Amino acid sequence: MMMTRRGLLLGAGAFGLAACNNGIGSNGASQIEARVAATEEFLFSQYPGTRDLAGRAAGVLYMPLMTEVGAGFGGAFGRGALRIQGATVDYYSAAKGSFGLQIGAQQYAHALFFMSPEALESFRRSSGWAAGADIRYASPEEGASIGKQTTELDEVIAMVFGQQGLIAGASLAGIKYTRIIP
Repeated sequence: MMMTRRGLLLGAGAFGLAACNNGIGSNGASQIEARVAATEEFLFSQYPGTRDLAGRAAGVLYMPLMTEVGAGFGGAFGRGALRIQGATVDYYSAAKGSFGLQIGAQQYAHALFFMSPEALESFRRSSGWAAGADIRYASPEEGASIGKQTTELDEVIAMVFGQQGLIAGASLAGIKYTRIIP
């Protein structure tokens, strides 16, 4: 049996697609959608002020399940969806790395509220967006009372909620969001 160059390339390409599991034909998107819908409903029911906040935002990135572990070095990972006017437009993964005096494990959800079209556009155009000092972190207690003045001053508001587990210490950390095809 003679193998042609074209047959070899087609076989290698098919193997590469199967090995990479690029999401075609998988149920990854539906799993993310179900988790995002449940997270959004939980957020709005537990912290009613966030419904108005989401309504005024240009877009909201929901990360329904972040899993974090730390023991000196730490990391976290999760997947979520970006919604604009209630409709999912993209899927994202978040990867967090940290270093410092820390130990423990936890799971949590978080949401990024993009309060201006410019902030949302900057996020969507980037190849991998790293959260930095330009984000205001709100506690769940503030979620019920985040006012108009706060949202006009902050381009991006991050809310962490639904924590389970315990992680303690002091560390330096960074998080990167990357668009994915689930």
